[in-house]
Amino acid sequence: MLSSGFIQHTIDLVFGLVGLFIVSRVIRKTQINQVSPFDFISSIVLGELLGNAVYDEKVKIWSILYSFILWTILMLLIELITQKFRKSRKVFEGEPAIIIRNGQFDYQVMKREKLDINELQSMLRQKDVFTVREVEYGILEQNGALSIIKKPKYDKPTLEDMNLPTKSVNLPTNLILDGEVLKDNLKAIGFDEDWLIKQLHKYGMQRIEDVFYAEWKKDEGIHVVPRNKM
Repeated sequence: MLSSGFIQHTIDLVFGLVGLFIVSRVIRKTQINQVSPFDFISSIVLGELLGNAVYDEKVKIWSILYSFILWTILMLLIELITQKFRKSRKVFEGEPAIIIRNGQFDYQVMKREKLDINELQSMLRQKDVFTVREVEYGILEQNGALSIIKKPKYDKPTLEDMNLPTKSVNLPTNLILDGEVLKDNLKAIGFDEDWLIKQLHKYGMQRIEDVFYAEWKKDEGIHVVPRNKM
C-alpha cells in the first residue's frame, strides 16, 4: 500500500493539474500563443518538478520519479478521454471562436475571449492585413492563433485586377467528426440526418461511423473523408 506521504503527493499533484488547468483557461488565449492549454500546463509542472529535484534537498529522487510517472498517466488519460468522447474536447481543448463574421466584429465573442481591438489589429498585421475591411472571417483558434479568410476582391491575385466578378464567401461547416454527427451544425444549415445519410451513400458509405470527417459549403456542397480501415 502507498504511504500517507505518497497519497498526499498524489492529491497535491491532481489538484495541481486542476488548478493550473483553470488558470490556463481563464487567462487570455493570446498569452499562450501557439501552445495548447495542456502544453502550457505540462511545461509549468514539469519545470517545477525538475526545479524541486535540483534545488530542494528534502525532495527525494523517488518522489520526483513517482511524480513524473503520475503526471504521464494523467496526460495519457486526458488524451484517451478526448479521443473517445468528442464532447470532452470542448472542455479540455476549447473550441475556435469566430471574432470577425461577414466583415464585422463580433464584440460579444471578443469580450468572452478577453481580446481587445488593439490586440486583434496586431494579430491581423501579423497576417499582413492592415485593415479589417479586407477580412470576411476571422477565427481565433484554440492555441491563440488567428486564422482569416479574406474577401474575394482582396485575395491574391485580386478579382478586381483580373476584371472578374466577385463572389460570396462561404465558411465551411463541420458535419461529422470522428464518426459523430454535429447535430447543431446540421440543423443550422437547414438539413437533417436523412439528408446527410443520402449524401454519404453517394460516396459509397452506408454508416455515419465509417466517416472520419465531413464538411459542407454552400457553394461546393459536401466533402467526405472516410475513416481508415484497420
